[in-house]
Amino acid sequence: MKIGFIGFGNMAQAMADGLIGRQAAQPADMLACAHDWEKLQRTAGQRGMIPCRMAREVAEGSDLVIVAVKPWMVAEVVGPLADVLRGKMTLSVASGWGFDEMEALLPGAPHWSVLPNTPIAVGEGIVIAEERHSLSREQYAQVHGLLSSVALVEVLGPKQASAAGTVAGCGPAFASMFLEALGDGAVRHGLTRAAAYRLAAQMMVGTGRLYLQTGTHPGAMKDAVCSPGGTTIAGVAALERAGMRAALIDAVDAVEQRSAEVKKS
Repeated sequence: MKIGFIGFGNMAQAMADGLIGRQAAQPADMLACAHDWEKLQRTAGQRGMIPCRMAREVAEGSDLVIVAVKPWMVAEVVGPLADVLRGKMTLSVASGWGFDEMEALLPGAPHWSVLPNTPIAVGEGIVIAEERHSLSREQYAQVHGLLSSVALVEVLGPKQASAAGTVAGCGPAFASMFLEALGDGAVRHGLTRAAAYRLAAQMMVGTGRLYLQTGTHPGAMKDAVCSPGGTTIAGVAALERAGMRAALIDAVDAVEQRSAEVKKS
C-alpha cells in the first residue's frame, strides 16, 4: 500500500517513524508534501521517503492519503483534491475535522477521522478514532490493521472523543512531568540523571503494559506493591497529602474547559 502524507510536521513524522520502525510500511512506498520544500527534503529524505512538491502529486501516487496539515489549512489544501480522493482512502488527523466536516469537504470519498498521539513514533501510540466513517468494510479493516500495528486504536462516539483525546493527546505531557519529577527525586538521593530517567521511563512502560495485559484495576496494582507499614505506602501517603489525584483530575478539567472555549470562539 502506498501511503501519502499531506503535511509532514511532527505528528506526520511520528506516524511515519512508527510505521517504518514496526515494518508496517516501507519508506520507498511513502510520499509526503509540505510547505517548506527544503525542510521536507531533509525530513522525508532522511527516512527514505519520497518528497513531493504538490499535494496533488501525493494524492495521485497514494492508496491511503493522510491529511496532516494544520486544521485551518485543510479546506484550502485538501478541498481541490476532491476529484482524486474519491478513488483513495483518506485519513484525517487534523483536529476539528470529524466525519461531518470531512464529508462536506470530500463528498463521496472514503474517509475516516482519527487523532493519534506522539508515542506512535515508537509503535506505542494511541489513536482515538471516530465511530462514523465512509470506508468500505475491506478498507476499514486495512486501515485499522495498519494503525493497530503502531497504536492502540480506540473507536469512540463523539460524546466520548473529547475526554479520550485529552487523556491520550495531553497525557504524554502530564506523564513526562511525572517522569521528570520522579527522576529529580532519585537524583536528589544520588542516582545519575540518565539512570533515573531510564528507570522511571521503563517503570511507566512496564506498569502500563501490565495493566493492558491483565486488566487488573489500578488500585489493586497499587495495593500489590504496598506492604503494611512499608516504604511504598509511605510514598503513596505523601502523594495523597500533596493532592496528586486531584491535580490530575483538575488538569483534565482544565483541558476540557479550554477545548470548549476554543470551539465556541
